[in-house]
Amino acid sequence: MSSLTLIFVSACVFAIAYRLYGLFLANKVMKLDEGRDTPAVTINDGHDYVKTNKYVLFGHHFAAIAAAGPLLGPVLAAQFGYLPGALWILIGCVMAGAVHDMVVLFASVRHKGKSLSVIAETEIGKSAGKVASISILFILILTLAGLSIAVVNAMFNSPWGTFTVFATIPIAMIMGIYMQKVRPGDIKGMSIIGVVLLLVSLWAGPYVAANPTLAQMLTFSKKELSVIIPVYGFFASVLPVWFLLVPRDYLSTYLKIGTIAALALGIVFVNPDLQMPAITSHVFGGGPVIPGAVFPFLFITIACGALSGFHAIIGSGTTPKMIANEKDILFVGYGAMLTEGFVAIMALIAACVLVPADYFAINAAPAAFAKLGIAPVNLPDLAAQVGEQVQGRPGGAVSLAVGMAYIFSSVPFMKGMMAYWYHFAIMFEAVFILTAVDAGTRVGRYLLQEMLGRVYKPFSDNSWTPGVVITSALFTGSWGYLVYTGDIATIWPLFGMANQLLASCALIVGTTMLIRLGKVRYAWTTAIPGLLVWPTVMWAGYLNVTTNFLPKGLILLATMSVVLMVLITIVFIAAFRRWSELLKIKESVTDAYGDKVLVVVAD
Repeated sequence: MSSLTLIFVSACVFAIAYRLYGLFLANKVMKLDEGRDTPAVTINDGHDYVKTNKYVLFGHHFAAIAAAGPLLGPVLAAQFGYLPGALWILIGCVMAGAVHDMVVLFASVRHKGKSLSVIAETEIGKSAGKVASISILFILILTLAGLSIAVVNAMFNSPWGTFTVFATIPIAMIMGIYMQKVRPGDIKGMSIIGVVLLLVSLWAGPYVAANPTLAQMLTFSKKELSVIIPVYGFFASVLPVWFLLVPRDYLSTYLKIGTIAALALGIVFVNPDLQMPAITSHVFGGGPVIPGAVFPFLFITIACGALSGFHAIIGSGTTPKMIANEKDILFVGYGAMLTEGFVAIMALIAACVLVPADYFAINAAPAAFAKLGIAPVNLPDLAAQVGEQVQGRPGGAVSLAVGMAYIFSSVPFMKGMMAYWYHFAIMFEAVFILTAVDAGTRVGRYLLQEMLGRVYKPFSDNSWTPGVVITSALFTGSWGYLVYTGDIATIWPLFGMANQLLASCALIVGTTMLIRLGKVRYAWTTAIPGLLVWPTVMWAGYLNVTTNFLPKGLILLATMSVVLMVLITIVFIAAFRRWSELLKIKESVTDAYGDKVLVVVAD
């Protein structure tokens, strides 16, 4: 199969889904009302609640949700062949992931921008809310630790990539000051400034790396980056959203979407065949990359790009506090997820254009690869061209960078630029992930403030500086400790399971809200994907514990897995009871906005 065919099919599926299913969700299921003021309007505090242009907000939201998942997950899942991953991305993104993102964003906007745990407490009950709070905070710490470790692995001993990533911070600050203080509302001017400065930093990267003094200053070890990144996360959480977070994410979106668009054009131009077969012999297990069969491990391996609980944290964190119009929920929520699905397809293609033996040589540990009894084909030549040792570097990032560099350097006028494109791809991956880290850290701070606010009320006030600083330090310290002491091999499997458990939980909370709003006939849109994903991920969690963690003596990880599964199950049971109560109500009531609902709750 040609890669061009897969791109064309994916683009058509996503475009039709937005035009038909997305509008159905917006107009029929949720009935988005542009005349209803959003929290960004009613609570506007100039710090967290800020009315934001939908295109700028799309950039922030996409940058925040699109982390390692759509890049690395599809690459790892290529072990099973290109077909299983492609089907899950296309179907899962349209029917589950984009629905999940949209309903969570809708629910949070209707609940004054509150977190998923507060929404669960309001819609289901106090016990469910408390359990959800603990689960979400726990999952978020694991998520940010996993994402940050991926950044550390991509940036260490790489002055070129480090310079470009670091350069996006002062560039974003300049953009934020221009947009907020110099020329308020001038999106075009801000965009031009950001893009020009970003291009300058990209151009300067190789020259910085070639300068011995500058290269030494920007060459950091893993331990050093493990401290630097949490420190950055702290300041990203404390500073006003307009100063660093939103403009940086907006800027990063240009790089992300621009690179993916360029990759798509490169694939169209080169039209490389997919070397990986549609289905490999590893679908039933025994593969060297993923330690299990396609069912159920495919569904926790490809998280972001098809369905991701991390999106619920962003969708009930920073983004709902900046939605200027309810109608923007379709474009920002559903649209950004479809865009991420397309990114996942690009990553899958980049992995599958490699010869299978080369793919496994990169992504399998040396001992596991040796058991396959095969030898690399083009890998020695590719490694020489990029100037790096690429064999035996599992995790997906290196093989994705090699695949992208191979496609770009196959364009006639770009031949001989393999090393440049490889290092650019490594930097691109780091920026992709880091923007999710800063947004996720701010959301974690929100959640921790809500929890501590029940003990000491001032903590719940987002304008109380001591509370903001203390909760930011506590939260970044928690995931920063895991980054400093852990590694991706121990955290990532647990993150994958926890991420999808949270997604199923968010879908069920959304279903509960739809039922309460009197939309029982449309509740299937969220209930079906939630009820399908939950047992699938529970089964994957069980297998992780019994066949992965316990045999390796990883008692702590096994315990954490079991605790997470129990906590999410408690939320599900509470939700089912709430459904039973709501479905027994025969008469609807009118809420403060004139809508007919089954029960009125405080928003």
